[in-house]
Amino acid sequence: MTVEQMSSAQTLNFQAEVKQLLHLMIHSLYSNREIFLRELVSNASDACDKLRFEALENSALFESDSELKIRVAFDKTSRTLSISDNGIGMSRDEVVTNLGTIAKSGTKEFFGKLTGDQKKDAHLIGQFGVGFYSAFIVADKVTVRTRRAGLASTEAVQWECSMTGDSAGEYTVQPIDKADRGTEITLHLREDQNDLLSSWKLRSIIQKYSDHILQPIVMKKEQWDEEKKEQVITAEDETVNKANALWARAKSDITDEEYTEFYKHVGHDYEPPLAWTHSKVEGRHEYTQLLYVPGHAPFDLWDRQARHGVKLYVRRVFIMDDAEKLMPLYLRFVRGVVDSNDLPLNVSREILQESKDIDTLRAGCTKKVLGLLEDMAENDKDKYAAFWKEFGQVLKEGVGEDFANKAKIAGLLRFASTHAETSEELVSLTD
Repeated sequence: MTVEQMSSAQTLNFQAEVKQLLHLMIHSLYSNREIFLRELVSNASDACDKLRFEALENSALFESDSELKIRVAFDKTSRTLSISDNGIGMSRDEVVTNLGTIAKSGTKEFFGKLTGDQKKDAHLIGQFGVGFYSAFIVADKVTVRTRRAGLASTEAVQWECSMTGDSAGEYTVQPIDKADRGTEITLHLREDQNDLLSSWKLRSIIQKYSDHILQPIVMKKEQWDEEKKEQVITAEDETVNKANALWARAKSDITDEEYTEFYKHVGHDYEPPLAWTHSKVEGRHEYTQLLYVPGHAPFDLWDRQARHGVKLYVRRVFIMDDAEKLMPLYLRFVRGVVDSNDLPLNVSREILQESKDIDTLRAGCTKKVLGLLEDMAENDKDKYAAFWKEFGQVLKEGVGEDFANKAKIAGLLRFASTHAETSEELVSLTD
């Protein structure tokens, strides 16, 4: 990149797949429009988690502001809604990569399955994961201002895209000055989205979809103005969500709806999970596990090199996404969280390769998931049939890979029978 490019605005074209996804955002997901706020808040939470992790080795990244939070605000006059965080932020190259392209395994297959039927395509989009682009469900223009922690204020970046006029399908990137680190996303709302310019509406969406987010989500407090006869915004901040680790709470205090919404956050999915298991293990090793079996297969299911879906925390501090050593390859569809009390906070992927503590966590997680599947196969045959249809072929890999659990896995296998009139795999080895 040249000095001139870094110091001036550039207009760039989206990757072809992004253009197609943006078109689908606008036309296929309107009935599920509230997910935009969940997705953007979830991204902000991930940015805060990543900063906290990187700051373990370089505390200067906090820049004397270690109180991580997410802010949601709106402006009725300009008809804008903003979601900001003081997390890790992005550099210019990260902005172009993360907001201009989709670097996802299975992207080609995903677009090949689209039918043009809005209802069916909306279902597929939910499986693929929409992330940042969900902003365009409710906005016709989006502005992102961001600065990566550790970079100078003059190295901040503005990304902007309008989906109206001749510039639709293009975006601009330009340098700006931004004193505080992190990212601010401003949505210029469509004409029919006025109800989002309401504190009550935004709070209800946050509490519905993002109550479990670890960082506090703050909004300006409102109070009744007797003279104006209306609610007015004050200068005082108010935390809207519970801001605690859902997995650390007692199971009896968590509703099925809360479990489901947490899955949608951690699994980047907008459909409910098929099943989950939540337990706290005490003894020589102490850890909590909250593990989910999705309702459908991800698009990268057959990519054995793809990162897997379990997040590792140590004493509620985020350590890494997709900690592949926590789950065997044949269970790569599992999503969730493992929170250890024993691992060091500065644990790295290299340490995970050699850690006996991780071997214990992996064995415990594997046992829990297989137990969940055994219970499902025994007590809810229809649900297990749905699981087998989505993940059965992957589970079969375990017979040759996991000698210690070979008998359990064999009992979970299903096959087609010559005695049945259907080709469905419904018969177990014991039948």
